[in-house]
Amino acid sequence: MTHILDRPIWSALETAHADLAEGGKSARRYPPSIVPFAASADDAPESLDALENLPSPEESMILVESGPIAIPSGLAVATEASVVQMIAERPHERISDPRIQPLTEADAADMLDLATLTKPGPFTLRAQSLGSFWGIKSEGRLVAMAGQRMRQTGFIELSGLCTHPDFQGRGLGTLLFRFVAGEIASSGDTAYLHAYAANTSAISLYKTHGFALRAEMNMRVVKRRSYRTAGGSTSNFQNFSGLK
Repeated sequence: MTHILDRPIWSALETAHADLAEGGKSARRYPPSIVPFAASADDAPESLDALENLPSPEESMILVESGPIAIPSGLAVATEASVVQMIAERPHERISDPRIQPLTEADAADMLDLATLTKPGPFTLRAQSLGSFWGIKSEGRLVAMAGQRMRQTGFIELSGLCTHPDFQGRGLGTLLFRFVAGEIASSGDTAYLHAYAANTSAISLYKTHGFALRAEMNMRVVKRRSYRTAGGSTSNFQNFSGLK
């Protein structure tokens, strides 16, 4: 690893999110009730063995790295895709808007409903364990949100960005994108994000908002070989950050 973001899951679980890590010195994962991300420390045989032992038979894990992802023999690849990692070229200005409000545990079910509808990436009721989220509501209904996911020393991932289909095209996603990027910058950290390499429209939009390509990444969804895998589709992981 030449940069802390080359193996973002491992570096997060080794630094800012170490208190959430399951596993040991060779392989770690987030609790699957929070997010299904996992990583080995490196590609050494003992690290891959430790990675193989992390999931139960029915669980899947998502691996994201800048180089080729080594898979232990006991795990099978269910889905794989090319991903880009983008990073803020400059600190974003902190902004305010009366429509934006912090989301709390009381909003967890509504957040999950919105994420299930719009598919910004893996999302659970415990997503707020990773970082702060903010949203916009209309007549009490959550219609747009964005927040923070992985954290490393000096870096915070912007993620969970989504807008209800009935409210798209009104600039809410862009507003929340700018807001969360500004909140990350105000903490002294650098914002970054992930998106599928094929999602060229989103990548172009991120560039207009001050994000530049840092690295091409690989993603693999894996399960134990003893558990029947489903092949092909990445529909449940359409967009790591979800800007529409």
